[in-house]
Amino acid sequence: MSHETGVPAGQPSPDAPAPEPQTDEVQAPELDFHGTTPYEDYVQADVLTHLQHPLSDDPGEMAFLVTTQVMELWFTLIVHEWETAARSLRGDDLNGALAALKRSTYELQSLNASWEPIAHLTPAQFNAYRSALGEGSGFQSAMYRRLEFLLGEKSASMLVPHRGAPRVHAELEKALHQPSLYDEVLHYLSRHGQDVPAQVLERDVSRKYEPDAAVEAVWAGVYTAEGDGDRELVRLGEALTEVAELVWRWRNDHLVATRRAMGSKVGTGGSAGVAWLEKRATKNVFPELWTARSHV
Repeated sequence: MSHETGVPAGQPSPDAPAPEPQTDEVQAPELDFHGTTPYEDYVQADVLTHLQHPLSDDPGEMAFLVTTQVMELWFTLIVHEWETAARSLRGDDLNGALAALKRSTYELQSLNASWEPIAHLTPAQFNAYRSALGEGSGFQSAMYRRLEFLLGEKSASMLVPHRGAPRVHAELEKALHQPSLYDEVLHYLSRHGQDVPAQVLERDVSRKYEPDAAVEAVWAGVYTAEGDGDRELVRLGEALTEVAELVWRWRNDHLVATRRAMGSKVGTGGSAGVAWLEKRATKNVFPELWTARSHV
């Protein structure tokens, strides 16, 4: 018995609010929409899932088509992240740049994992639908070319395949003449007390970036310094190194998948196939970040 209310212990007071009725029912989602669903309007799933038009009867071609289209979407997202990082560095927003670079590492991991559906094809399996590609080849990807341009791998000749697509050609030409992500990094280092040489800062950004011994010395100095500001630059260097490593892994996964599927044959589109990919796989992205480590 409660002394305060005169109500037996464990029983609710007559003045207490009535408890909410218990129910096991879960509210059903909205099902009736005028026109397409909000999900469809936002994601455009119907467009995405009807972009596959196989040209052979081989069932494996569908896996090749979808995998390649997924890669194009990852290229698009990674380009967006690196452009965000470049813009943030231009505005001296290091945290914004680091956040974009970090996101891109997760996206690069997913991009690299996209090889799995086609990475273990035998030559016979690949040849079953290879003729459907005709002269098509991955090096003709405009979005991948923009990704390479952001890494400093500039080449005006790579615009030639896109002359028949004015919008795509214009986007690539604009990207060719814009500073790469690494160019923006070097300008950021210069504004924050690092002795980046003028000839590097003022170079023609439409040309391929070439390693510079003075830039290597700058990174070596960053990694051996002790100040708080230098630790922030080390964070930037490590974020770029992570990106570079994942790009290297992408190139090597591409090489291995191609070598398994077609050996040393000439590639689609007339490229040298494996020989071309082997040459690409030996190149380091952000080269001085790797060579500087020998001097720390």
